[in-house]
Amino acid sequence: MTREKILEAAAQIFSEKGYHAASMQDIARAVSLQKASLYHHVSSKQEILLELLDQALDILIMRIGVVASLKIPPEEKLHKAMHVYLEILLEQRDLSAVLLFEHRSLDVELKSRHLPRRDRFENIWRGMINDGISTGVFECNDPAQATRAVLGVMNWTITWFKVDGVLSAKEIADQYANLFFQGLLKRD
Repeated sequence: MTREKILEAAAQIFSEKGYHAASMQDIARAVSLQKASLYHHVSSKQEILLELLDQALDILIMRIGVVASLKIPPEEKLHKAMHVYLEILLEQRDLSAVLLFEHRSLDVELKSRHLPRRDRFENIWRGMINDGISTGVFECNDPAQATRAVLGVMNWTITWFKVDGVLSAKEIADQYANLFFQGLLKRD
């Protein structure tokens, strides 16, 4: 049994049941281990949760960081980042659900280890928005709030997106980008 398989099973269980309703016995059963044997691989449910949160953020930081470093206009960069982000959220749905909905379940000590990584991820987005502001492409009074708005809209997509639905992840990202870049007001 590998640690990776345990984490994968835990992500699925946390996503389906929620962190608090999930038990170490559930995880052990999912990977065909006795509960006592599971503790040879991990020390606690909190350790599993932190590792899943770190894993999700590491993927996001790497992939969105690549987009942020591209030498393209700010609006194209933000649009591309939105495509990539939704793609990751929907491809890694269980892991994404843990990141978005279960981070509040971390104990205070572990939360302090988690927050700098989360802040680093948000700062990549804020940097892209600030680049657009500094080049005169975007107009925004509060880049931090704009960052939270963009991420918040995309984050909730995993609660309603259907793989066999009318729109693809790319089409949804395009609609979100249009909404943020153009707004709702009709212009003459």
